[in-house]
Parts: sequence; structure tokens; C-alpha cells
Amino acid sequence: MTAILVVIYVIFISLGLPDSMFGVVWPVLGSDFGLPEGFASVYTTIVGICTGGASFVAGPLIRRFGTPLVSLFSIILTAVGLIGISFSPNIWVMIFFAVVLGYGAGAIDTGLNNYVSLHYKARHMSWLHCFWGVGVTASPMIMSVFLSGKHGTWRNGYQTIALLELLIAALVVLALRKWRAFDTGTQPEAAPKDENKGEKIVFLRKKGIFPSIASLGFYCSAEFLIGTWGASYLVNVFSMGADAAARYVSFYFGGIMLGRLITGFISIRLNDRTIIRGGLVIMLVGICVLLVPSKVAVLPGFLLLGMGCGPIFPSILHSVPERFGVEFSADITGFHMGGAYAMGFTAQMIFGFAAAATTFVYTPFVLLLFCGMVVFMNELAIKKTRK
Repeated sequence: MTAILVVIYVIFISLGLPDSMFGVVWPVLGSDFGLPEGFASVYTTIVGICTGGASFVAGPLIRRFGTPLVSLFSIILTAVGLIGISFSPNIWVMIFFAVVLGYGAGAIDTGLNNYVSLHYKARHMSWLHCFWGVGVTASPMIMSVFLSGKHGTWRNGYQTIALLELLIAALVVLALRKWRAFDTGTQPEAAPKDENKGEKIVFLRKKGIFPSIASLGFYCSAEFLIGTWGASYLVNVFSMGADAAARYVSFYFGGIMLGRLITGFISIRLNDRTIIRGGLVIMLVGICVLLVPSKVAVLPGFLLLGMGCGPIFPSILHSVPERFGVEFSADITGFHMGGAYAMGFTAQMIFGFAAAATTFVYTPFVLLLFCGMVVFMNELAIKKTRK
């Protein structure tokens, strides 16, 4: 149903809105709370653990309550987390609400990715993540208005995004009855019952599952690194102001959005395997541009890097039913996302502490390493699941 697909697209905007906020606001927020620069890694890792934890248990939740209700509850959790962060008097209260934010993101992310991979064609998966790109591109632009100091503070930016989340939640409430009716009529017959607990670990024995998860994990390591530390990289290496750095990072997320929009069209002709490889080539080109030690190279480098990143995440997730079957697709998708988030947030945490203690100049070289590992693990997963 087209109307349900439109609602899902809008929900993915809500998922993207908080994802790019913390990285661009950290140079100001950290100063307000009197925290060392590397402490951002602690915060983002806590969010990542909660997001990944929710992803691991999303399969049973989706089968118990259905994708529509899980999505609605997750959006409400996200809004509560954002509002709580905006009023936090210190970093510890902020971390508490970050936990709420993380759990909200994890369940909805897994649920909708699995839902679309089962019920819609590959182009819709790419366009779904394109709308995530709309959210992550818009929030740095919104936050840059408040970071300039002319229209409030970063707290007002969080409150503005929370209001958008609540409006999207209201849209889901209006569509809930039709979506639940559609969802009930399209559940895959092969979905396992939760009482068959002995079967729930079977999917971990499938060939190629761990390289597939690792390929997504190294991709997330690269994406999270720029999302969390891109603004700090620009402030420290090129002496940009926080508001200008936020706008530059928005070009990176804009590249992701553009890459996914284009992928939606070319996926009509090309399969997931070819699209992933093409994205990796463009990603490598963007990193090579960033290796040029000049401020002039940053904008095109960020844009190309984002365009290359664009198709990789949705294409790997969309290939899950094809690679591993539909029977445990919700669980396998959850393990892909939970494992990938664990790898990604761990990598950016280690990088954050190391760069804060030394220099951010090495950022493009670390990105190059992660991209190379995505190539290796993805090819290994393709080889093991070819049959």
C-alpha cells in the first residue's frame, strides 16, 4: 500500500534527525559542561550500546507487537530522550536521556529495515534510507542556526527536533489502524514462533553471516567517525567555527541522501552486490580527496564520501533475505545492526580518545582503513553465500 510506504518514509526522517545532532553540537556542548574533548566517545558509545541492544531483541518484539506499534513507541521514546537532553543540567542527566534515545532508535531501525526488505523492492530500501538522509542532513542545518548564538542555544535546537518527532508520531497514530491491518495481512508465513527457543540461534550457523555483519560494522565505523568527529576534525584541523563546521558536515549527510536517492533508480537495473561495490569505489575517491591537506578539498571530499556511503548500508540490509533466507530475517537483520553498531561505536570511541590526545589530522587515513576492511569483508560474505 502506497500510503503505508509514505508513512514509513516519514518515520525514517524521524530516525535520522537525532543521529547527526550530537557530533555537530559537541564543540559547544562539551565546553558548556566543562568536559574534555574525548568524552564525546563515552556518550556516543552509551547510545550505541542501547541502540545495538534494542536491535538484538527487536525480532521478538516485532513478532509480538507488530512493526507499526513498535515504530510508534520508538518515536515517542526518541522525542522524550531529546526533550530530556535539552533540559539536562549536567552530562550525567544527559546520558540518562541518551539511553532512552538509544533504545528508541534501535527497535525502529531494525523493524523498518526488515519490513521493507521483506515487502518492497530494492529501490524502496534505498529511498527509505534516503529519507533517513533527509533527517540527518536537516538537523545539522537546524542546529547551525542555534549554534550561531543569534536564535538561542543548542538546547533550543534539541527542543525543535523533539517537536518534529512528536509531529511524526501524530502522523503514525493517524495511520496506525490501516497499517496494522496491512501488516497483519502480509506477515511472512515462515516467521518463527518465539516459543521455539531452540531454533532461534540456528541462523548464527549460516555460512557468511559473520563476514556480512563485519562488513556492515566497518562501514558503520566510517560513517559514525564522521558523524561524531567530523565537526571536531574541521574545528581542530582547519580552525572553523562550530556553526560553519555543522554546515560542512551537513554536506556529508547530504551526499548520503543523494547517493541513496540515485541508488533507488539504478537498483531497478543493478543488484545489491554491484551497488555495494560501486558505492565503495566512490567512497574511496572521496577519502582520497580528503587526503589532500587543504580546506578547499574538504567540501567535495565530504560530499563524495557521503555519496559513496549512501548505498552501502541499505543494500547490505536488503540482501539479508537473499543471502540467508526469510525465516529468521528479522533476527538476522537485528544481529547485523546490533553487531554493526557495537563495532562502529567502539571504533569511534577509540578514535575519539586517540585523536583528542594527539591530532585529528589522521582522520582520512583511518577512514581509508575502515573502507578497505568493508571491501574485504563484503567480498568474503559474497563468496561464502554465493550458493
